[in-house]
Amino acid sequence: MKVAIVGVSGAVGQEFLRVLDERNFPMDELVLFGSKRSAGSKYTFRGKEIEVKLLQHNDDFKGVDIAFTSAGGGTSLDFAETITKYGAVMIDNSSAFRMEKDVPLVVPEVNPEDAKDRPRGIIANPNCTTIQMVVALKAIEKISHIKKVHVSTYQAASGAGAAAMDELYEQYRQVLAGEKVTVDKFAYQLAFNLIPQVDVFTDNGYTKEEMKMYNETRKIMHSDIEVSATCVRVPSLRAHSESTWIETERPVSIEEAREAFSKGEGLVLQDNPAKKEYPMPLFIAGKNPVYVGRIRKDLSNENGLTFWTVSDQIRKGAALNAVQIAEYLIKEKNI
Repeated sequence: MKVAIVGVSGAVGQEFLRVLDERNFPMDELVLFGSKRSAGSKYTFRGKEIEVKLLQHNDDFKGVDIAFTSAGGGTSLDFAETITKYGAVMIDNSSAFRMEKDVPLVVPEVNPEDAKDRPRGIIANPNCTTIQMVVALKAIEKISHIKKVHVSTYQAASGAGAAAMDELYEQYRQVLAGEKVTVDKFAYQLAFNLIPQVDVFTDNGYTKEEMKMYNETRKIMHSDIEVSATCVRVPSLRAHSESTWIETERPVSIEEAREAFSKGEGLVLQDNPAKKEYPMPLFIAGKNPVYVGRIRKDLSNENGLTFWTVSDQIRKGAALNAVQIAEYLIKEKNI
């Protein structure tokens, strides 16, 4: 098994290295690719130093079985044919192919079998907020069809990359030192603030991030589910949180919901209000599952249910999800 990582120097690229190592992913060779800026740099993987190669339109992907790509949508579009032409399965972390009809959009806990039908040799990794949400929705969908979802996200700085995390640190330092605050990665200062905008606005008043949650959820779940999202950037460093309200076809009790979540694949139930136990990003950063808590019946709708989820979006929302897709393909002997 020969594996490639494209965009290894970024936050998700670095997480790929950690996840592949931690999960003892079966491979004989790892090849790293990057831009002119990162080409020539070296990373250590399983005791071996690997030099980053410049990503070019050549035959470097000959013999590669799986290519994890996380270098931005433009790069993915430009290099997809180069990466896949010799048979490599490209598992892409950008938004470039997510809504293409001939590219599966996969969350292994929800629709793993979709990964087998990939006419272009490409599998898309969904948006981080969508991944987190559908893992939780799947548990309830098994006991009653979900008709509607209202969700508000609380998205950490890391969702905008490693440089955004550094900017948040620097902003806090600048504020506390009484210095002028540097704003580059966000529309406004994020430190001591909330920004009700993630990505750019579309004509209907929703942002691209919010529309991703609508469109991607329907594709992944093969459902007529309706999703209305409000995505907010918050000054936490890592791990996204989501407040989710769902309407099911029949009433689902709190007890049923807790049992469903406790048995749900990729989920950890953390729901004990009496002991102030609920998921929080401070304690979940760096962990793999989606954590669920604050489970309540909706007071205005007998078919309504409300819950809170937290998950590390660099892990489950990006690198881990992609690696799990590859693990599924290997297990199914479909690669």
